[in-house]
Amino acid sequence: MSIGLETHVELNTRSKIFCGCATSFGAAPNSQVCPVCLGLPGALPVLNRQVVKKALMIGLALGSRISPVCRFHRKNYSYPDLPKNYQISQYDSPLCTGGRMAVQSDGVLDHIEVRRVHMEEDAGKLVHVSESGDGASGGYTLVDYNRCGVPLVEIVSEPVISCPAEAREYLVQLRTILLYLEVSDCRMEEGSLRCDANISVRPAGRDSLGTKIEIKNLNSFKAVRQALEYEYIRQVAILNDGGTLVRETRLWDETSGLTRSMRGKEDTHDYRYFPEPDIPVLTIDHSWIKTIKNGLPELPGSRFQRFVNEYKITEYEAGVITASRELADYFETCCSVFPEPKLSASWVMGEFKSLLNRRGIGPGTSPVSPVSLAELLEMIADGKISGLVAKTVLDEMFETGQTAMAVVTQRGLHQINDDTMLAARVEEAINENPGVADKVRSGKLKAIGFLVGQVMKKTNNRANPKAVNEILRKKLNLLK
Repeated sequence: MSIGLETHVELNTRSKIFCGCATSFGAAPNSQVCPVCLGLPGALPVLNRQVVKKALMIGLALGSRISPVCRFHRKNYSYPDLPKNYQISQYDSPLCTGGRMAVQSDGVLDHIEVRRVHMEEDAGKLVHVSESGDGASGGYTLVDYNRCGVPLVEIVSEPVISCPAEAREYLVQLRTILLYLEVSDCRMEEGSLRCDANISVRPAGRDSLGTKIEIKNLNSFKAVRQALEYEYIRQVAILNDGGTLVRETRLWDETSGLTRSMRGKEDTHDYRYFPEPDIPVLTIDHSWIKTIKNGLPELPGSRFQRFVNEYKITEYEAGVITASRELADYFETCCSVFPEPKLSASWVMGEFKSLLNRRGIGPGTSPVSPVSLAELLEMIADGKISGLVAKTVLDEMFETGQTAMAVVTQRGLHQINDDTMLAARVEEAINENPGVADKVRSGKLKAIGFLVGQVMKKTNNRANPKAVNEILRKKLNLLK
C-alpha cells in the first residue's frame, strides 16, 4: 500500500490572495466578493505579500528548498463554484520543493518526504438544497462565492505513507506545526484544513505503484484513517477477484462508512495549465527568506526534545504538552515561577487540561494564569494543602478567577499537620474499622490505604496524607 496526502491549508490573512476582500468565516453568502474574485472582465489580480510570507514559513518549517523565482499558472476547469472557469495556482515552478516531516506512529519513527508546497486560491462553496429537506434528489444548488480567492497553501507529500494510521498521524503532526507557525486556525470543521488522499495497492514483489485512486471529503482525522482502511480493503478485494482498478476520484461517505465513485480522475494535461499572464514572475529576495527563517518559532519536534532533556519529564508528558503551542507556553511560564517541572507537567497535562476541555477553552483564555497555577503548586509542595484539596481549589479558581491563596484562606482549606489532632483521627479510624486494622497488622499492607482514606474523609481531605500514613504505621506497630 502506498499513500500520499494533498493537504489544503487556508491561511489566516485578513484579505484574499489577489484582492482586498475579507476572509472571515461565517459572513452572509456572497457578501465578501468583488470584481477580482468573481472574475469579472477587466479586473486584475494583485498578489498579497502576507500570503507569500506565510507560505515561506511553512516551507522553511518543513525543510523545503525555496525557489528564488517562481510563478503562477491558470488551472483550467469548469465547475459552478469557480466563476472564472480557472483557478490561479502554481504548476511547474512552485514556491517550495522537497522537505520532510518526522512522524511517530505506533511507536515507529518515520520521515515522510514532502514533494512540494505551493500557493493557490480557493474556490467557492456549493450548498445543495433538496425540496424535501432530507437530502434527496429533485432540489437545487446555491453558490456562495465568499470563499473564492481565499488564500490556500497546498502541501503535497510523496506517496510513501505506509498505512492509514501513519496517514492520520502525519496530518495530526502537520496541523500541530501549522498551529505553532500561527499561519492558519486549521479548523477542519470550517474547511480551513482539508485533505485529499491518494492510495494505491500492488501485488507483493512489484516495484511499480498500482493504480492511484483519490479520496475526497475527508474532514476529520478519523475520516482520513477510516476512508483509507476501507479503500484498501475494497481495492485488494477487486484485485483478488481478478478485476482491474480504474483511476478515479471517490467520495468518502461517513454515514455508510464506504467510498463511492465521483468521477474519472483527471490527468495533468486535462487542466491545460499555462502561465498566468496577469501576475508577474515572483522573485524571492534571499534576505527576506533569511529574516523569515530567523523569526520562526521553536517547532514542536525540537521543543519536545528540549522538554525531555531540560525539564527531565517523560516523552509521553512532553508529547502531550508540546502538542499545543499554547499549552507548552503555559507550562514553561509555570516552570519559570515554580521550578519543579515534574509536578508542573503532571498538573498542566492532567487536572488543568481536563478543566480546559470541560469548558471548551484553550490555555490562552484560561481564567487561571500560569503564575496562579504555580502558586497553587507551591502550596502543595510546601505542605500547605493536600493534592486532593488542590483539585477543589483549582476548580474554584476556574469558576471565580481568584488566586489559590484567596480560595484556601476563605474556605479554611489549609492542610492539617498537627500530630496530636491527626493521631486522634487515626485512632478513630482504627477503632471504627478493627477488621481492616487486623489485616494490616497481619501483613496485608495495601489495606492501610483504606484507613488513610477514612482519616482524609474525617478531615475533609485536609490531613497531611504522609503524616497520616506514618502515624498509622506507628499505631499498628509496623514501625520499630
